[in-house]
Amino acid sequence: MDALRLLFILSIIISSSSSISSSSSSSSSPKVSFEIYYETLCPYCSNLIVNYLPKLFESDLILITDLKLIPYGNAKIRSPNSTITCQHGPWECLLNTVEACAIDAWPDVKDYFPFVYCVESLVYKKNYTYWETCFDKLGLDASPVTDCYNSERGKELELKYAAVTNALQPPHTYVPWVVVDGQPLYDDYRDFASYICKAYKGTDIPSACTESSVGSIRKVKTNLIHSLYGEEASKSVLVQMGTSIFSWLQRKNIVASS
Repeated sequence: MDALRLLFILSIIISSSSSISSSSSSSSSPKVSFEIYYETLCPYCSNLIVNYLPKLFESDLILITDLKLIPYGNAKIRSPNSTITCQHGPWECLLNTVEACAIDAWPDVKDYFPFVYCVESLVYKKNYTYWETCFDKLGLDASPVTDCYNSERGKELELKYAAVTNALQPPHTYVPWVVVDGQPLYDDYRDFASYICKAYKGTDIPSACTESSVGSIRKVKTNLIHSLYGEEASKSVLVQMGTSIFSWLQRKNIVASS
């Protein structure tokens, strides 16, 4: 292996690793904003909420995340009386309002998310007409939500979400539209965890982010070697370098010893 090339690769990896390490010693920082603009009957939205979003709560990543769900999506406001029409019809308008009311009734994300997850699970299974069963399943009092969507409060919430959605810069072009720290993730939205970890500047680094950082180092290493040696030749190069690089990272306490 060309020693100069190896030195170059190592210097880039060490630089990347050092930036990860230094971020862990930075001053405390507010939680990372994580916004999901969606509509309730969108299959891609329900897939995100049901199959990906729970990992936010299953790890310590939630400790550094300020999650906001905005159920409006591609709906439109019609004049003259500000009637809202939804992409997937009246049922979607109803469920958008129901979920908006749940968020309003139980503002803590740990309180409202189980309900949203329950409803979207039914959407995912195409059983959304049974959404009211979620109250019984979760042992929730239905009245705060039903009173809301049956009154002007529900429409007020949807108009508020319409204003927030329509003010997005850059404007959303599809749903789900996922924004981390003010930046849209576009089609990479399923990988929201790595973006949250990258955006966080606090001192208490979640274990979920430690794992993400190691993955980022490996990705940088692989891309660099592919560009220098070609994909086939790089396979043997990666094997040769793997042990020495990660030994160095362990000595620097950047990667935990196994």
